[in-house]
Amino acid sequence: MRILLIEDDPDLSHLISQTLQQSGYQTDVCHTGSDGLFYAKSQVYDAIILDRMLPEIDGLTVLEAIRRHGLCTPVILATALDGLGERIHGLDAGADDYLVKPFAVEELMARIRAVTRRPGNLMLSSTLTAFGLCLDPHSRQLTYGGTCLTLSGKESSLLEYFMKNPDRTLPRPRILSYVWGSGSDVEEGNLDNYIHFLRKRLQSLGAPVRLTTVHGVGYRLEEKP
Repeated sequence: MRILLIEDDPDLSHLISQTLQQSGYQTDVCHTGSDGLFYAKSQVYDAIILDRMLPEIDGLTVLEAIRRHGLCTPVILATALDGLGERIHGLDAGADDYLVKPFAVEELMARIRAVTRRPGNLMLSSTLTAFGLCLDPHSRQLTYGGTCLTLSGKESSLLEYFMKNPDRTLPRPRILSYVWGSGSDVEEGNLDNYIHFLRKRLQSLGAPVRLTTVHGVGYRLEEKP
């Protein structure tokens, strides 16, 4: 199960993420509203813990943008604003639960268990398509022009990220976080190795796409000219 934590307090975010990971949750952590929105739109999460007061973009604006994007991921809004009007505003904006700071981490864990038990919360896309490629992330089956092959787990996650962001240059740190998880100590050379593997896979399918290296930044999936 994968959780996104959007919290600008470094001590609190460390405590929560440590508890989540010890409980077996894969956890991505970010500290600004803009980063949180990017992560929420780029990855499938089982739940999002969202601070109300964030730098760059406030939590309510992030929440409203998530819902406008069509994401039904359960969101727990965590905030020091405990007035009745604030709670109503948060729930009306699309929050599934509302937790007032300071709170016990044990209560947060119980609320995560509660919202992730509710049926029909996630909109899981079974298939991704881009440039004629078709990827099923669950079976890791990649198809082009009637030819099908099975990717490894990391290859599938890597291509999934590119296919969600076609023609967009993805920075190396974002790719590493998406594929290996936030805070992973994986060496950057591993990314280059998997890009090489994935290029070979696409070449074997005869797909008219390429993974372009953007020097000093990252990579981009694009159609061949």
